Amino acid sequence: MPAADNCQPATILLVDDDPNLVLLVKDYLEMQGYRVLTAAHGREGLAVLQQHTPDLIICDVMMPQMDGYSFVSAVRGHEHLNWLPVLFLSAKGQTYDRVKGLQTGGDVYLVKPFEPDELLAQVQALLKQTARLREQQSSPPPTPPPGVELTPTETRILQYVARGLANRDIAAELHVSQRTVESHVSNMLGKTGLHNRTELARWAIDHRYV
Repeated sequence: MPAADNCQPATILLVDDDPNLVLLVKDYLEMQGYRVLTAAHGREGLAVLQQHTPDLIICDVMMPQMDGYSFVSAVRGHEHLNWLPVLFLSAKGQTYDRVKGLQTGGDVYLVKPFEPDELLAQVQALLKQTARLREQQSSPPPTPPPGVELTPTETRILQYVARGLANRDIAAELHVSQRTVESHVSNMLGKTGLHNRTELARWAIDHRYV
């Protein structure tokens, strides 16, 4: 059974206004051993987060009252929640939409309709990443300059960049597209004010990301 700390089932918050999709994804993930909380839109998702801290958020983009982008931005604005990995599920599959989702704070962007096996693989990868981050909590944290905030996926990609891996190799390691890796690298260059991967790798080493 998938587990979080103390061998408890990992908890996933699913935020989507489509009741049929919610039922489908919830049943599928629960069959895999996960505990699933649900919310119909971003405001309801924030209300759930006041009572529970999940291990992962799966979020739609187009929702009433508060869309996915606004919801994730709000989550990233809370210090006690901004570490949560976020997986966007959306029918909006253009490059612009994917990039916006990643820049907003998403770690993975899947386009509907999606294969359940791919969703499960991404969930497992994100939860493993979170577990590794928790194991490292006792170690001295990286010390980026003030104002530079990286998502968990950006941090993970940055570590691979510092080790000299090419984008296609990083994509293979993370089971994502090369374009997704390129979007994250471009976003990190923008955040850090650096100009190329070589500078980014040196920056990662200087700030103890590796």
